[in-house]
Amino acid sequence: MELRSACRMCFFPFQMLFTIVKAGLLALLPNRRKDLSREVVLITGGGRGIGRHLAKEFAKQGARKVILWGRTEKCLKETAEEISFSGTECHYFLCDVANREEVYKQAKVVREKVGDVTILVNNAAVVHGKSLMDSDDDALLKSQHINTMGQFWTTKAFLPRMLELQHGHVVCINSILSQSPIPGAIDYCTSKASSLAFMESLTLGLLDCPGVCCTTVLPFHTNTEMFQGMRVRFPQLFPPLKPEIVAQRTVDAVRTNKAFLYLPWTMHALVILKSFMPQIALEEIHRFSGSYTCMNTFKGRT
Repeated sequence: MELRSACRMCFFPFQMLFTIVKAGLLALLPNRRKDLSREVVLITGGGRGIGRHLAKEFAKQGARKVILWGRTEKCLKETAEEISFSGTECHYFLCDVANREEVYKQAKVVREKVGDVTILVNNAAVVHGKSLMDSDDDALLKSQHINTMGQFWTTKAFLPRMLELQHGHVVCINSILSQSPIPGAIDYCTSKASSLAFMESLTLGLLDCPGVCCTTVLPFHTNTEMFQGMRVRFPQLFPPLKPEIVAQRTVDAVRTNKAFLYLPWTMHALVILKSFMPQIALEEIHRFSGSYTCMNTFKGRT
Protein backbone atom coordinates (compact mmCIF):
# COMPACT_ATOMS: atom_id res chain seq x y z
CA MET A 1 0.00 0.00 0.00
CA GLU A 2 2.84 2.40 0.87
CA LEU A 3 4.60 1.59 -2.43
CA ARG A 4 1.41 2.28 -4.35
CA SER A 5 0.95 5.62 -2.58
CA ALA A 6 4.55 6.55 -3.31
CA CYS A 7 4.09 5.75 -6.99
CA ARG A 8 0.97 7.86 -7.13
CA MET A 9 2.82 10.77 -5.54
CA CYS A 10 5.63 10.46 -8.11
CA PHE A 11 3.25 10.39 -11.06
CA PHE A 12 0.99 13.16 -9.73
CA PRO A 13 3.02 16.11 -11.21
CA PHE A 14 3.07 14.41 -14.64
CA GLN A 15 -0.65 13.73 -14.41
CA MET A 16 -1.29 17.38 -13.55
CA LEU A 17 0.87 18.55 -16.48
CA PHE A 18 -0.94 16.20 -18.85
CA THR A 19 -4.33 17.47 -17.63
CA ILE A 20 -3.31 21.12 -18.10
CA VAL A 21 -2.00 20.50 -21.62
CA LYS A 22 -5.09 18.51 -22.52
CA ALA A 23 -7.40 21.26 -21.21
CA GLY A 24 -5.43 23.89 -23.14
CA LEU A 25 -5.70 21.96 -26.40
CA LEU A 26 -9.42 21.33 -25.91
CA ALA A 27 -9.94 25.05 -25.30
CA LEU A 28 -8.51 25.78 -28.74
CA LEU A 29 -10.89 23.42 -30.49
CA PRO A 30 -14.40 24.61 -31.45
CA ASN A 31 -17.05 23.20 -29.13
CA ARG A 32 -20.26 21.66 -30.39
CA ARG A 33 -23.16 23.82 -29.28
CA LYS A 34 -26.04 22.40 -27.29
CA ASP A 35 -29.40 22.36 -29.06
CA LEU A 36 -31.93 24.37 -27.05
CA SER A 37 -35.05 23.22 -28.89
CA ARG A 38 -36.03 20.80 -26.08
CA GLU A 39 -35.02 23.03 -23.17
CA VAL A 40 -37.35 24.59 -20.62
CA VAL A 41 -35.55 27.61 -19.15
CA LEU A 42 -36.45 29.25 -15.83
CA ILE A 43 -34.89 32.63 -15.04
CA THR A 44 -35.17 34.24 -11.62
CA GLY A 45 -35.33 38.02 -11.71
CA GLY A 46 -36.43 37.61 -15.31
CA GLY A 47 -38.56 40.72 -15.64
CA ARG A 48 -35.84 43.32 -16.10
CA GLY A 49 -32.13 44.01 -16.38
CA ILE A 50 -29.89 41.12 -17.37
CA GLY A 51 -32.71 38.66 -16.65
CA ARG A 52 -34.95 40.23 -19.28
CA HIS A 53 -32.17 40.08 -21.88
CA LEU A 54 -31.40 36.47 -20.92
CA ALA A 55 -35.02 35.51 -21.48
CA LYS A 56 -35.03 37.16 -24.91
CA GLU A 57 -31.70 35.57 -25.86
CA PHE A 58 -32.73 32.04 -24.84
CA ALA A 59 -35.92 32.49 -26.87
CA LYS A 60 -33.95 33.85 -29.81
CA GLN A 61 -31.59 30.86 -29.76
CA GLY A 62 -34.42 28.35 -29.83
CA ALA A 63 -35.47 27.44 -26.28
CA ARG A 64 -38.76 25.55 -26.28
CA LYS A 65 -40.24 27.34 -23.25
CA VAL A 66 -39.13 30.27 -21.09
CA ILE A 67 -40.34 30.79 -17.53
CA LEU A 68 -39.87 34.05 -15.64
CA TRP A 69 -39.79 34.42 -11.86
CA GLY A 70 -39.75 37.75 -10.06
CA ARG A 71 -41.45 40.06 -7.61
CA THR A 72 -42.74 42.80 -9.94
CA GLU A 73 -45.68 41.60 -12.03
CA LYS A 74 -45.65 44.57 -14.41
CA CYS A 75 -42.07 43.84 -15.55
CA LEU A 76 -42.68 40.10 -15.76
CA LYS A 77 -45.85 40.53 -17.81
CA GLU A 78 -44.20 42.94 -20.27
CA THR A 79 -41.23 40.63 -20.81
CA ALA A 80 -43.43 37.54 -21.15
CA GLU A 81 -45.64 39.26 -23.72
CA GLU A 82 -42.62 40.38 -25.74
CA ILE A 83 -41.19 36.85 -25.81
CA SER A 84 -44.55 35.26 -26.62
CA PHE A 85 -44.99 37.73 -29.47
CA SER A 86 -41.66 36.53 -30.92
CA GLY A 87 -43.05 33.00 -31.13
CA THR A 88 -41.63 31.31 -28.00
CA GLU A 89 -43.94 29.96 -25.31
CA CYS A 90 -43.38 32.06 -22.18
CA HIS A 91 -44.89 31.95 -18.68
CA TYR A 92 -44.35 34.10 -15.61
CA PHE A 93 -44.92 33.52 -11.91
CA LEU A 94 -44.61 35.84 -8.95
CA CYS A 95 -41.99 34.39 -6.62
CA ASP A 96 -39.61 35.83 -4.04
CA VAL A 97 -36.57 33.51 -4.07
CA ALA A 98 -35.69 34.63 -0.53
CA ASN A 99 -38.83 32.84 0.69
CA ARG A 100 -38.04 29.12 0.84
CA GLU A 101 -41.64 27.94 1.16
CA GLU A 102 -42.72 30.15 -1.74
CA VAL A 103 -39.92 28.78 -3.96
CA TYR A 104 -40.89 25.17 -3.28
CA LYS A 105 -44.58 25.95 -3.79
CA GLN A 106 -44.06 27.75 -7.09
CA ALA A 107 -41.63 25.08 -8.30
CA LYS A 108 -44.42 22.53 -7.88
CA VAL A 109 -46.83 24.81 -9.79
CA VAL A 110 -44.30 25.18 -12.61
CA ARG A 111 -43.87 21.40 -12.94
CA GLU A 112 -47.64 20.90 -13.07
CA LYS A 113 -48.47 23.73 -15.48
CA VAL A 114 -45.39 23.98 -17.71
CA GLY A 115 -43.23 20.87 -17.24
CA ASP A 116 -39.76 19.96 -16.02
CA VAL A 117 -37.23 22.79 -15.88
CA THR A 118 -34.01 21.73 -17.63
CA ILE A 119 -32.06 25.01 -17.43
CA LEU A 120 -32.20 27.00 -14.18
CA VAL A 121 -30.75 30.52 -14.31
CA ASN A 122 -30.19 32.04 -10.86
CA ASN A 123 -30.12 35.72 -11.78
CA ALA A 124 -32.19 37.48 -9.10
CA ALA A 125 -30.13 39.90 -7.02
CA VAL A 126 -30.32 43.15 -5.05
CA VAL A 127 -27.72 45.66 -3.91
CA HIS A 128 -28.07 47.98 -0.92
CA GLY A 129 -25.14 50.21 -1.90
CA LYS A 130 -24.00 51.50 1.49
CA SER A 131 -21.11 51.00 3.88
CA LEU A 132 -21.50 48.55 6.75
CA MET A 133 -22.12 51.21 9.41
CA ASP A 134 -24.65 53.04 7.23
CA SER A 135 -26.57 49.88 6.31
CA ASP A 136 -29.89 48.89 7.75
CA ASP A 137 -29.85 45.40 9.30
CA ASP A 138 -32.94 44.25 7.42
CA ALA A 139 -31.48 45.45 4.12
CA LEU A 140 -28.29 43.48 4.78
CA LEU A 141 -30.31 40.35 5.50
CA LYS A 142 -32.38 40.89 2.38
CA SER A 143 -29.24 40.92 0.21
CA GLN A 144 -27.98 37.66 1.69
CA HIS A 145 -31.37 35.95 1.45
CA ILE A 146 -31.95 36.87 -2.20
CA ASN A 147 -28.40 36.80 -3.61
CA THR A 148 -27.17 33.70 -1.77
CA MET A 149 -29.83 31.67 0.00
CA GLY A 150 -32.24 32.01 -2.92
CA GLN A 151 -29.86 29.88 -4.98
CA PHE A 152 -30.00 27.12 -2.36
CA TRP A 153 -33.79 26.98 -2.51
CA THR A 154 -34.16 27.16 -6.31
CA THR A 155 -31.40 24.61 -6.92
CA LYS A 156 -32.83 22.22 -4.34
CA ALA A 157 -36.24 22.62 -5.97
CA PHE A 158 -35.17 21.79 -9.55
CA LEU A 159 -31.86 19.89 -9.45
CA PRO A 160 -33.29 16.52 -8.24
CA ARG A 161 -35.42 16.15 -11.38
CA MET A 162 -32.46 17.11 -13.59
CA LEU A 163 -30.45 14.32 -11.95
CA GLU A 164 -33.29 11.86 -12.56
CA LEU A 165 -33.48 12.84 -16.21
CA GLN A 166 -29.67 13.00 -16.48
CA HIS A 167 -30.23 16.24 -18.32
CA GLY A 168 -30.00 19.79 -16.98
CA HIS A 169 -27.97 22.93 -16.44
CA VAL A 170 -27.64 25.26 -13.44
CA VAL A 171 -26.53 28.81 -14.26
CA CYS A 172 -25.50 31.57 -11.86
CA ILE A 173 -25.18 35.23 -12.83
CA ASN A 174 -22.51 36.25 -10.35
CA SER A 175 -20.17 39.26 -10.42
CA ILE A 176 -16.45 40.02 -10.56
CA LEU A 177 -17.06 41.80 -7.24
CA SER A 178 -17.20 38.34 -5.66
CA GLN A 179 -13.44 38.15 -6.21
CA SER A 180 -12.53 41.83 -6.16
CA PRO A 181 -14.79 43.62 -3.66
CA ILE A 182 -15.24 47.39 -3.48
CA PRO A 183 -16.29 49.69 -0.62
CA GLY A 184 -19.87 50.84 -0.54
CA ALA A 185 -21.35 47.52 -1.67
CA ILE A 186 -20.39 45.30 1.23
CA ASP A 187 -23.72 43.47 1.21
CA TYR A 188 -23.52 42.69 -2.49
CA CYS A 189 -19.83 41.68 -2.50
CA THR A 190 -20.27 39.37 0.48
CA SER A 191 -23.37 37.68 -0.92
CA LYS A 192 -21.76 37.21 -4.34
CA ALA A 193 -18.63 35.70 -2.78
CA SER A 194 -20.87 33.20 -0.97
CA SER A 195 -22.73 32.56 -4.22
CA LEU A 196 -19.46 31.87 -6.03
CA ALA A 197 -18.39 29.37 -3.37
CA PHE A 198 -21.79 27.70 -3.71
CA MET A 199 -21.35 27.33 -7.46
CA GLU A 200 -17.75 26.12 -7.23
CA SER A 201 -18.80 23.43 -4.77
CA LEU A 202 -21.86 22.47 -6.82
CA THR A 203 -19.83 22.28 -10.06
CA LEU A 204 -17.35 19.88 -8.48
CA GLY A 205 -20.14 17.88 -6.85
CA LEU A 206 -21.80 17.26 -10.22
CA LEU A 207 -18.67 16.04 -12.03
CA ASP A 208 -19.84 12.43 -11.78
CA CYS A 209 -23.45 13.24 -12.71
CA PRO A 210 -23.88 12.65 -16.45
CA GLY A 211 -25.84 15.20 -18.41
CA VAL A 212 -26.00 17.86 -15.68
CA CYS A 213 -23.67 20.88 -15.94
CA CYS A 214 -23.05 24.24 -14.28
CA THR A 215 -22.10 27.68 -15.59
CA THR A 216 -21.06 30.65 -13.46
CA VAL A 217 -20.87 34.07 -15.11
CA LEU A 218 -18.71 36.78 -13.52
CA PRO A 219 -19.27 40.07 -15.36
CA PHE A 220 -17.72 43.46 -14.72
CA HIS A 221 -20.02 46.42 -14.00
CA THR A 222 -23.06 46.05 -16.27
CA ASN A 223 -25.13 49.00 -17.40
CA THR A 224 -28.48 48.21 -15.74
CA GLU A 225 -30.71 50.21 -13.43
CA MET A 226 -29.68 48.06 -10.45
CA PHE A 227 -26.29 49.81 -10.42
CA GLN A 228 -27.62 53.18 -11.57
CA GLY A 229 -25.30 55.99 -10.49
CA MET A 230 -22.19 53.84 -10.04
CA ARG A 231 -19.28 55.78 -11.53
CA VAL A 232 -16.22 54.20 -13.17
CA ARG A 233 -13.15 56.48 -13.15
CA PHE A 234 -11.86 55.44 -16.59
CA PRO A 235 -14.97 54.51 -18.62
CA GLN A 236 -12.97 54.51 -21.86
CA LEU A 237 -10.57 51.93 -20.45
CA PHE A 238 -13.19 49.95 -18.48
CA PRO A 239 -16.54 50.61 -20.20
CA PRO A 240 -19.65 49.18 -18.51
CA LEU A 241 -20.91 46.01 -20.16
CA LYS A 242 -24.15 46.06 -22.10
CA PRO A 243 -26.72 43.64 -20.62
CA GLU A 244 -27.53 42.19 -24.04
CA ILE A 245 -23.85 41.27 -24.50
CA VAL A 246 -23.79 39.58 -21.09
CA ALA A 247 -26.92 37.64 -22.10
CA GLN A 248 -25.46 36.56 -25.44
CA ARG A 249 -22.20 35.38 -23.90
CA THR A 250 -24.07 33.58 -21.10
CA VAL A 251 -26.30 31.60 -23.47
CA ASP A 252 -23.23 30.79 -25.56
CA ALA A 253 -21.45 29.52 -22.42
CA VAL A 254 -24.45 27.33 -21.56
CA ARG A 255 -24.55 25.88 -25.07
CA THR A 256 -20.83 25.01 -24.91
CA ASN A 257 -20.92 23.77 -21.28
CA LYS A 258 -18.40 26.39 -20.13
CA ALA A 259 -18.06 26.19 -16.34
CA PHE A 260 -16.82 29.74 -15.60
CA LEU A 261 -17.14 32.84 -17.77
CA TYR A 262 -15.35 36.11 -16.97
CA LEU A 263 -16.61 39.24 -18.76
CA PRO A 264 -14.65 40.84 -20.24
CA TRP A 265 -11.76 38.37 -20.57
CA THR A 266 -9.38 40.93 -18.98
CA MET A 267 -10.97 40.13 -15.62
CA HIS A 268 -8.80 37.00 -15.61
CA ALA A 269 -5.78 39.29 -15.20
CA LEU A 270 -7.41 40.97 -12.19
CA VAL A 271 -7.89 37.64 -10.44
CA ILE A 272 -4.32 36.53 -11.23
CA LEU A 273 -2.80 39.81 -10.00
CA LYS A 274 -4.75 39.62 -6.77
CA SER A 275 -3.40 36.13 -6.08
CA PHE A 276 0.22 37.24 -5.66
CA MET A 277 0.40 41.04 -5.31
CA PRO A 278 0.99 42.50 -1.82
CA GLN A 279 -1.96 44.21 -0.16
CA ILE A 280 -0.34 47.67 -0.34
CA ALA A 281 -0.04 47.37 -4.13
CA LEU A 282 -3.70 46.30 -4.42
CA GLU A 283 -4.73 49.30 -2.33
CA GLU A 284 -2.85 51.65 -4.66
CA ILE A 285 -4.54 50.06 -7.68
CA HIS A 286 -7.93 50.58 -6.05
CA ARG A 287 -7.11 54.23 -5.35
CA PHE A 288 -5.87 54.82 -8.88
CA SER A 289 -8.86 53.12 -10.49
CA GLY A 290 -11.32 55.02 -8.31
CA SER A 291 -13.03 51.94 -6.90
CA TYR A 292 -12.88 53.51 -3.41
CA THR A 293 -15.34 56.19 -4.49
CA CYS A 294 -17.26 54.56 -7.37
CA MET A 295 -20.33 53.95 -5.18
CA ASN A 296 -20.47 57.51 -3.79
CA THR A 297 -22.99 58.52 -6.49
CA PHE A 298 -24.89 55.22 -6.40
CA LYS A 299 -28.69 55.51 -6.73
CA GLY A 300 -29.85 52.00 -7.61
CA ARG A 301 -33.33 51.13 -8.81
CA THR A 302 -35.96 53.82 -8.47
